[in-house]
Amino acid sequence: MNLEVHRPEGVRLQKVLASAGVGSRRKCEVLIERGLVKVDGQVVDQLGVRVEPLDVVIEVKGRRICVDDNALTVVLNKPRGVVSSMDDEQGRPDLKQYVERFDTRLFHVGRLDAETTGVLLLTNDGNLANRLAHPTHGVSKTYVAKVSGRVKKSLATTLRSGVELDDGPVRVASCTTLDVSDGHSLVEVVLHEGRNRIVRRMFDAVGHPVQELVRTQFGPIGLGSLAPGELRSLSREELGDLMNVAGL
Repeated sequence: MNLEVHRPEGVRLQKVLASAGVGSRRKCEVLIERGLVKVDGQVVDQLGVRVEPLDVVIEVKGRRICVDDNALTVVLNKPRGVVSSMDDEQGRPDLKQYVERFDTRLFHVGRLDAETTGVLLLTNDGNLANRLAHPTHGVSKTYVAKVSGRVKKSLATTLRSGVELDDGPVRVASCTTLDVSDGHSLVEVVLHEGRNRIVRRMFDAVGHPVQELVRTQFGPIGLGSLAPGELRSLSREELGDLMNVAGL
């Protein structure tokens, strides 16, 4: 076996894939034989290859697969009125009520202010949490804001060009007006940063205060059909997607 990724003392690749939920052992063997599996960027099409699962990057059909059996990340549709804290010192409703069922410690990835609803990720991987939240990685976040007043067509250009705030400018990656009525407008924005109350402050600065705000997407993870207060565990494939955007 002359593949650079082969480790004689490791675990057979098809077993690693099957344990990660890719499919049955036989299905995983077929994927390998068809050249659809990569380890550290190298195509592996031989069944005898063994690897150290936690030391390599494994992809199936171009998609990263998380092989850590202990990895847990959940997506919560955070309700209004809940603060992004595991134990709020002021006794306000916090995240503790949603994570008590798990037997592992979970970290929240960034924060949503109490009045903002939507996607909040919680994970037992502190490194993943830090990297997803760190501004240098620029993970995209999508918000839908109900704002006061009728927005103009020029709003998108203004927000993409940048709005000056007291802690520096903010620019959106995209801005789409979803609906306009006499009293309010519905606007979707995508940002690559997560400063405190950044969306609310941005809309305040352009004269359209936010009435309601929901985060519908964090990187590759969307809200889907989760009702407020509901959560679900991410699949191994979704975890792999998150690891990719976090640069892990």
